This record gives sequence, structure tokens and C-alpha cells, in this order.
Amino acid sequence: MMEQVLLVITNLPDMQSAQALARKLVEQKLTACVNCLPPIRSIYQWQGTVEEADEVTLLMKTTQLRYAELEKAIQSAHPYQVPEIIAIPVTAGLPAYLQWIADETRKDGHEV
Repeated sequence: MMEQVLLVITNLPDMQSAQALARKLVEQKLTACVNCLPPIRSIYQWQGTVEEADEVTLLMKTTQLRYAELEKAIQSAHPYQVPEIIAIPVTAGLPAYLQWIADETRKDGHEV
């Protein structure tokens, strides 16, 4: 049975910090792939005030088995006090691609 694949989303304040985090997460095998999207404009409530900021969105592909470690790694490296970290279950996809994600996120190349 294939592991549950997740799409995890977070935002960073600039491309440099986004790419640095993305590389770290892939190198640690917490994600198989990270897409760094072009800068976006976010409008949100923070501590009672409407804020606006340019941000870079990261789309990270991982498995449920690696999620807790991924969340901790994002939090420890993230510049925001409360970073957006959202995990969306992938309910369908190309089986070979989903298997690749599972394979690439195994600790030391073995089953987790």
C-alpha cells in the first residue's frame, strides 16, 4: 500500500529565504520536491490589523510519515512568529510520481 502523500504549503518573505529553506528540506529528505512560486501579494489579519506583504509560496511534496519532522524543520528555520503551514492530502495522482515522492522521503533510503 502506498504511503499517504501530502502537499504542504508555506510562505516566506523573499525568494532567497524560500530557496534556502527549500534546498534544506530536500537535502534532509523531508520533501521530495519544492516549488518556489513567483512573488505573490498576501493580505491578511495579524494582531487586529489588516496587513499586506509580498511573499514567496512554497509547494512541498512529502508523505504523512515525514510530516511531523517537516513541520518542525519549517518552524525552526522560518522567520515568521506563526508561519502558515498547511498540509493537504493528495487523493489522486500519477502512481509513479506518488511512488517517487514516497521513495525520495524515506529516511536513509529505507522504509520509515
